[in-house]
Amino acid sequence: MTPSPPALLIAGHGTRDEAGAEAFRAFVRELGNRHPELPVAGGFIELSPPPLGDAVAGLVERGVRRFAAVPLMLVSAGHAKGDIPAALAREKERHPGITYTYGRPLGPHPSLLRVLVRGLDEALGSADDRADVTVLLVGRGSTDPDANAEVHKAARLLWEGRGYAGVETAFVSLAAPDVPAGLDRCARLGARRIVVLPYFLFTGILPDRVRRQTQEWAAAHPETEVRSADVIGPEPELLDLVWERYEEAVRGDLRMNCDSCVYRIALPGFEDKVGLPQQPHFHPDDDGHHHGHGHHHGGHAHAH
Repeated sequence: MTPSPPALLIAGHGTRDEAGAEAFRAFVRELGNRHPELPVAGGFIELSPPPLGDAVAGLVERGVRRFAAVPLMLVSAGHAKGDIPAALAREKERHPGITYTYGRPLGPHPSLLRVLVRGLDEALGSADDRADVTVLLVGRGSTDPDANAEVHKAARLLWEGRGYAGVETAFVSLAAPDVPAGLDRCARLGARRIVVLPYFLFTGILPDRVRRQTQEWAAAHPETEVRSADVIGPEPELLDLVWERYEEAVRGDLRMNCDSCVYRIALPGFEDKVGLPQQPHFHPDDDGHHHGHGHHHGGHAHAH
């Protein structure tokens, strides 16, 4: 008798924006509708219900003993590298007998780059010429230089072969340059038209901040045409990519890049992070939550 496939657990970051949280929950439901052959659940590390622990408990109540966890995140920052693996290890202690594999974040996958280009085309309208368009790709921002470097990688891949004047990067929190500084750089490089492209999956507080800061900069610089593109959203390509990451995890075919990980390699200015132990990141609604979210835990507990 062929054993049933492992369940799928989607791990999200969380947001104080209810529309963004509901977009995640709706995405999980759609994945479940697409794959009725296995249980699908999702939860957040922080800020939004349900907590990841509740999602695991729900799977266990449905009789699940094996699952694959996929972080619904674009880059490998502190949550994907440390908080989620530590939370999963905690759930294994809470639910003896369960086993799991951990997938990798989404990354600048070609299918997501196609979605980003569609968003740029929608923002620009029917004009065919892209040679005078500079794109400002805005990431979340992290204290992990490796995560910030991944946004630069996405920007380069977005630029390659597509005919834009350039693709610059900025961050909305925790890392420089911020959005106004990124727009200033585009202008100094001679940008005639700028499209600000939020490198986010769903709506939320931070993408709203990107749009607001873009509007403020544009109002102060009427000589430059500035437009805003939308977030990636629950596109079919995103659903397919999460399923691809699930299948990788089930097969054990993981290719996580650790060559420049701050928890393994002593990068300049971050030497104190190497080898730090990882602690679970408690969700505000989870029992035992007793610390704030003002810092990232060190450690490197994800699978290699």
